[in-house]
Parts: sequence; structure tokens; C-alpha cells
Amino acid sequence: MSELAIKPKNHCQWDLVALGEVMLRLDPGDVRIHTARQFRVWEGGGEYNVARGLRRCFGLETAIVTAFADNQIGRLLEDLIFQGGVDQRHVLWRKYDGVGRTVRNGLNFTERGFGVRAAVGCSDRGHTATSQLRRGQVDWEMIFGQEGARWFHTGGVFAALSETTPEVALEAMEAARRHGTVVSYDLNYRESLWKGIGGKERAQQVNRELVKLVDVLLGNEEDFTACLGYEVEGVDEGYSKLDTRGFRRMIERLIGEYPHLKAVATTLRVAKTATVNDWGAVLYYAGDFYEAPLRKDLEIYDRVGGGDSFASGLIYGFLMGKGPQWAVECGAAHGALAMTTPGDTTMATLAEVERVMKGGTARVVR
Repeated sequence: MSELAIKPKNHCQWDLVALGEVMLRLDPGDVRIHTARQFRVWEGGGEYNVARGLRRCFGLETAIVTAFADNQIGRLLEDLIFQGGVDQRHVLWRKYDGVGRTVRNGLNFTERGFGVRAAVGCSDRGHTATSQLRRGQVDWEMIFGQEGARWFHTGGVFAALSETTPEVALEAMEAARRHGTVVSYDLNYRESLWKGIGGKERAQQVNRELVKLVDVLLGNEEDFTACLGYEVEGVDEGYSKLDTRGFRRMIERLIGEYPHLKAVATTLRVAKTATVNDWGAVLYYAGDFYEAPLRKDLEIYDRVGGGDSFASGLIYGFLMGKGPQWAVECGAAHGALAMTTPGDTTMATLAEVERVMKGGTARVVR
């Protein structure tokens, strides 16, 4: 296994470009979706959240490739992304027909859960503009050849949106590799997205093909089994116990089948309750394993986006040349902080991440 070859910033406009859907998240706060009378709104999406984390927390230059229906919801999403600082010049706008018969924007209702009540997500994203993307609609040569990008990120959420989105992801990966851009992919299995189009069998078929073009593969304790068919030894059905030795053996089997992979990282989560989790991470890089400290009984405010924030912290570590141990610790710390605030996206600062990495406590900062 070789090390990552990351292009210098002076040759690239973008530190990272992400490909994925951005939805409007409607958050009922402390109550249930089906009993709510008001909602707060955020923007969010598995691939976008990584780009936003790198921009807002870590100060890097990032861009999103996505598509919106051109209506008030699309323009609200645009406005929310402006606040996050991710560049939108490669967003594709689609004409809206007035009611969404042909194209629309995705909605994601998510309640945070509490104690024994698990978090719940209910997506309304059929026929969205992003799901209708096809090969040839995005100028990847402009993005990777003329503008230049050090890193490209996409994932299994985007690949599950339709029959055409895996081909778009493949097209983007091929262009990125032609221009020496590192490619990362978060498996991000969502049962709700795959169950109507072939389930785990189809998910594995799609993801096994895409992984052939990936340099850095990301996932959690469920993703590697659901998306690639790799069983993790010593893990029960409810993921109530996580033994890092089982993950190490699984990763070694994965590398044996996909020897081109340069890094494989997995987050480790034991959800004791919706609001108390054990949280850690393992990274396999250049033949060695690296672990972030396990945070037992981590208090969770909103778990959605924790894995995406792990990914952005890990990628930041690699982009800045900090080394694999620092990178996995940065990712785990950033993920932990992101789960202390509402919404899919990070509200942390780099100083806070570094403080948590050093073992800083929750004493008041004045």
C-alpha cells in the first residue's frame, strides 16, 4: 500500500470538491416529527457536509457540485450554503414546473432522539434535481483540469439516488484520477435509499464498482457489511460491542481485494442511548493501523453529521501533511464536537478541535 500523493495548493483552486445532494433539513427540535408544529431549517447532505466542514471549521477552499430546482426552496438552500462558505459556481439550476412533477428539491425531516428513543429520519427526496444528474452534464475537465482540485469527495448517498448517479460518480472519479486528484468515498449506507431499488444486493453491486477508483475509503461499523459484504468479527446485530481487532481484520481482507486503496477509515460508535455513545475511529494507512482515543459515554446532542465531520477532520489532516495519527485524531475530535450542536453541519472551530484533541475539558472558556 503506497502513500497518498496530494497536489500542492499553489497548483489548485480547490482544496476539495464534493459531489452530492444538498437537502433542506427540517428539525422539530425536542419534539417528534409527527407532533411538531414548527421546524427550524438547516442545509445538509452526506457529501456536502464534508466540504462545509473543511471550509467553516478548517478554513480551506471547497466547492460543491449538485443540482437544484429553481424555486424558493432551492434559493433558500443557496442562501444557507452562502452562510457555510462553500463555493456554488458548479451548482446546476433546473427549471421548475410549478408543482414538482418533473423536478424538485429534497426535504429531510430529522428528529434527534433522546435516551431510549432513537433518532429518526424521514426523507422526501424522490425526483430531485440531483437524482436526475447524468453523464456529460458536469464539466469535470474544467473542475479538475483547469481550476484544479487537490481532493475529490463523494459517497454512497449520492450513488443511491437513481440509476444515473453512480455513472456520474464514476465519470467524476475517472476525471479526478486523470488529473492526479485524490478520490475519497464514504460508503454511507442508507437502507431507505436502497430498499426500493434492489436493497443490499444492488448497493454492493454499485459500491464494489466505484471502490475500484477510490484512494481513501470511509465508513462506519455497518457500511462495510451492507455496501461491500464484509462481515466484522465480534460485532453483534445491534452493534452494542465494538472490538477494534475485528475491524482491523476486516480492513486487511478489504485491502487484499482492493490493493489500490491507500487509506481506509472507520468510525466506531456504540449507541448506549440516543444521547450517550461511545465514539472512536480506526485508520489503516500505508500498511499500519492508527487509532483515535475511544471517548466513552460521549454526550450527544444531535448525532446526524458526526461521520461527515470525522471525514472532514481526517481529510484536513492529510491535506495539511499532519500525518495519519494526527489526522484520525482530528477527525474523531471534530466528529465529537459536531454532535454537540444541532443540524447536520459543524459549528466547531479549529481551536476547539485542537483543544479536544489535547484532552481539554468542558470547563467554561471565558
